[in-house]
Amino acid sequence: MNNKYETPESDIAIQQFGTTSLSVKEVLFSFSGRVGRKTYWMFFLGFMAVLFLLVFAISLAGLNETTMSGLIIVLYIPAIWMSLAVQVKRWHDRDKSGWWVLISFIPLIGPIWAFVENGCLAGTSGENRFGLPNA
Repeated sequence: MNNKYETPESDIAIQQFGTTSLSVKEVLFSFSGRVGRKTYWMFFLGFMAVLFLLVFAISLAGLNETTMSGLIIVLYIPAIWMSLAVQVKRWHDRDKSGWWVLISFIPLIGPIWAFVENGCLAGTSGENRFGLPNA
């Protein structure tokens, strides 16, 4: 006789998804893998704060315009690389090619589309063609 207070059993399989963990170096410099919305937003908010502080410090240093412009250009080269790397991984999380990063160049609609896709919509659950989701 079955105990009527027992937990019922089900034949439905519980699907468990694995995750992967990327190092800071991989998140900032690699173009492979995936990052979720949380990592994406944490990167961009921190990135903007650090860039603002560095440019502010350079402007307060009392350097001439040529030196200041040169320092800012040198600062932006790795900044562009890191920004592209995180955006490409975010497109990968949405199961789209990293080339979608170029949609931002379409006037008006492109940046809005990129914001909605990368900043607002969830990535694909579970593994996709770009690997496991980032933990």
